[in-house]
Parts: sequence; C-alpha cells; structure tokens
Amino acid sequence: MAKVLVVDDAAFMRMMLKNILGKNGHQIVGEAQNGAEGVKKYQELKPDVVTMDIIMPEVNGIEAVRQIMAIDPEAKIVMVSALGQEAMVKEALEAGARDFIVKPFKESKVLEVIEKLC
Repeated sequence: MAKVLVVDDAAFMRMMLKNILGKNGHQIVGEAQNGAEGVKKYQELKPDVVTMDIIMPEVNGIEAVRQIMAIDPEAKIVMVSALGQEAMVKEALEAGARDFIVKPFKESKVLEVIEKLC
C-alpha cells in the first residue's frame, strides 16, 4: 500500500485517480490543484508517491517536479499526461519523474506504475 499525493487542476481527474487507487488498497494522503500547492503538500505529507499533472495553472507539473526533487532527490513522481504531450513527459522524466501514465486512465496501467515504484 502506498501513500499517494494526487496533484491535478481538474477535480474530475483527481477523483478518478483517488477511486482507482483507493479501491485497490492505496491511501490518498492529500490532493493539490496546482504545482505550487503540490510542492507544499509534498513537504507536509511526505507521500510515498505523487501523481503530477503536467499542464496546471501557477506552477506547472515539470517545474513542480524540479522543486520536489530539490527538496527530496528520492521522491517518486509519476507524471499524468494527455496524448500528444510526449515532449513534456520527456522533460519531466529528465527533471526527475520516475514514470508516466496517460489520460484517459487505464486502471491496470495506473496500478502497475504505482506498484512498481513502491
């Protein structure tokens, strides 16, 4: 079981991830609506894994990954991307993200990625 922080500006996407992870035994310790809030919650909650949307207001997912990795180089961050965001996913992975999942979510893929990291 992983303690997961869900960072996405879309409430619907946060709810989908929380449902998938929650019903499969993972604990959602927090959620954030943008990268700045995500970094702050990461420091407060010390989750095992973060799911991080790429496109968000204020601080985007890539910059949030950089900030979290500066605080904790061991952080496990999974990027959440839409189709067609390959270049941004590559940039996020170079910044320190460990893996990525693509919207619309396939439950099996979400679980596989989270369980591989924990």
